[in-house]
Amino acid sequence: MTLLDLTPRTVRNDRLATLPVVIIGAGPIGLAAAANLVERGIDFTVLEAGDRAGAAIQLWGHTRLFSPWRHLIDPASRRLLESAEWTAPEDEDRAPTGRQLVDAYLTPLAELTEIGDRIRYGTRVVAVSREGMDRTRTAGRETTPFVVRVETADGQLEEVTARAVIDASGTYTTPNPLNSSGLDPIGANEVADLVVHALPDVLGADRERFAGRHTTVVGAGHSAANTLIALAELARTEPGTRVTWLIRNASAVRVSSSPDDELADRARLGSRVDQLVDAGAVTTLDSYEISRLSRHGDGVRLTGRRRGEPATYDSDLVVNATGFRPDLSMLREIRLSLDEIVEAPSRLAPLIDPNLHSCGTVSPHGFAELRHPESGFFIVGMKSYGRAPTFLLATGYEQVRSVAAWLDGDMRAATEVQLTLPATGVCSTDVSDGGSCCS
Repeated sequence: MTLLDLTPRTVRNDRLATLPVVIIGAGPIGLAAAANLVERGIDFTVLEAGDRAGAAIQLWGHTRLFSPWRHLIDPASRRLLESAEWTAPEDEDRAPTGRQLVDAYLTPLAELTEIGDRIRYGTRVVAVSREGMDRTRTAGRETTPFVVRVETADGQLEEVTARAVIDASGTYTTPNPLNSSGLDPIGANEVADLVVHALPDVLGADRERFAGRHTTVVGAGHSAANTLIALAELARTEPGTRVTWLIRNASAVRVSSSPDDELADRARLGSRVDQLVDAGAVTTLDSYEISRLSRHGDGVRLTGRRRGEPATYDSDLVVNATGFRPDLSMLREIRLSLDEIVEAPSRLAPLIDPNLHSCGTVSPHGFAELRHPESGFFIVGMKSYGRAPTFLLATGYEQVRSVAAWLDGDMRAATEVQLTLPATGVCSTDVSDGGSCCS
């Protein structure tokens, strides 16, 4: 079957018909997929590596999203929750923090009997394939069950069979390297304890680590902006705290402060960073290409080039806010069709290429754009965007609604894809530095 074949496959195998759909990930998109399957009466199993729903979001739960509640609640999930007498947040025009999103929405959704009884926590997917078939075998492939190999919390390997697989595992745990080449800088392993993942809790749990130290934030997106603002606030009360913003391009194009941005919190974020830079609270270092990291005293030395000339720069800590990329290692035996630039499904990629599009210019898309040569396999949510940083939750909700309809054989619902996204007021063209601009 090719990507141009849009016809849902009638199950021609009695055993296949009895198997569930496997959903990888119990974040917002994975749970939205579950809610849509509940409404259609399709059996499913959710495999979640963490110990609770939204486990990855909890890692940056202190951070406020810039999308308000009205853009963050999946329609099918809302219907299920409201039928269980759940009450939506009072001010749906207010943007919650990640922790509030989990506590007020994802946790109640995951606790619904229709969904909660089908979630396996502490279950990390390590590989997906076809039962008895590697990617080279074709005969009978479409009627052969998927096999999903998992590692349980106690380190045991198990296998789960499925009629279809929806990969909503996200990208937060697989950041882009600091080196613009896409490779880790030489020496990165030697200073791993001095390089911090994106969106640390600077004013909370991680305060002691950053207080009184010089931190360099690398990245040109909104993840970087959030951390810069927090570090500048910390510097007001903790003597010796210094903040540098290292940008690999000439400017931070992705941090919008446009008055035409329809997400006001997103625009305010960019404006606050501009103000901090103008006031000298944040020092900028633009056009810096990192090639090597090494220890320098108690800190880290960044060696590379700036505007074509050799350069070195010293810092106590480095925050890697250069964006994220999909982990495709578990899909080696799945037949994928991925764009050679952004690693998104090949028919979706032209709609989301960050060289061409901002968050507000993404066209509506569903199962047809998400299809791979592997019938019944879909990558959805942030992971479907590959290395493009322009994802909004509302996009993922429409993706899984369409996929669920296709799995149900409802072609009319699957193909009637509608999506209205808030415009950014800017166009993210001609940029290459990563950053999650639309989480």
